[in-house]
Amino acid sequence: MKRSARILLVSNSTIHGRGYLDHVEPQIREFLGGIRTVLFFPFALHDRDGYAAKAAARFAAMGYTMTSAHSVTDPREAIARTDAIFIGGGNTFRLLKTLQDLDLIEPIRQRVHVGMPYIGSSAGSNIAGPTIRTTNDMPIVQPQSFNALDLVPFQLNPHFQDPDPNSTHMGETREERILQFHEENERPVLGLREGAWIIAEPGSVTLKGANGARIFRRGQPPVEAKTGDEISALVGAPK
Repeated sequence: MKRSARILLVSNSTIHGRGYLDHVEPQIREFLGGIRTVLFFPFALHDRDGYAAKAAARFAAMGYTMTSAHSVTDPREAIARTDAIFIGGGNTFRLLKTLQDLDLIEPIRQRVHVGMPYIGSSAGSNIAGPTIRTTNDMPIVQPQSFNALDLVPFQLNPHFQDPDPNSTHMGETREERILQFHEENERPVLGLREGAWIIAEPGSVTLKGANGARIFRRGQPPVEAKTGDEISALVGAPK
């Protein structure tokens, strides 16, 4: 089966001073094109009803009809019938555990691989990578494994923060934690700053939005990437 993934991964759903998804609305509209039905996964937050209502209202304002996977009788059938998927942010461990417990990982992966658009934000971006080992979240629940959707061949670190040279905090910086990841693992890590997102398609990964990203590869110095850069040579791309 030919793979033709189309993936939009957003660092964060809300930026300071703006409303939910406001900063990425033009990109969502362009990405979805003429699609009108979207299946939402609210599993990263405890209040699924409230989260689903918020997302549905926001997508309705953009002209899309949204159904939540938590409110349907058969989520697997809903995945098979929807035109696009949006997985929102919250706790990545809770999100992955729920998807695993409901046996939804493979159905999502199969639909995306044959061209169904996938939008992830924060935790929803984390799980698009091979594993969730580079999430910032606390393991408030224990998933079956750290293995995620594996839609892109690199790890994500949304909400990436640069070290504050004036900070007196003695804990590890985000960069130090990613370097520790590379003491044990090979996969590149994309540190996606708030306000930034990527479009990943077969053979290409393009950085968009604001504030850019920092790319980490084992045994090599980090690389700065700016808006508009095509970064697949550094991180890999869907096939």
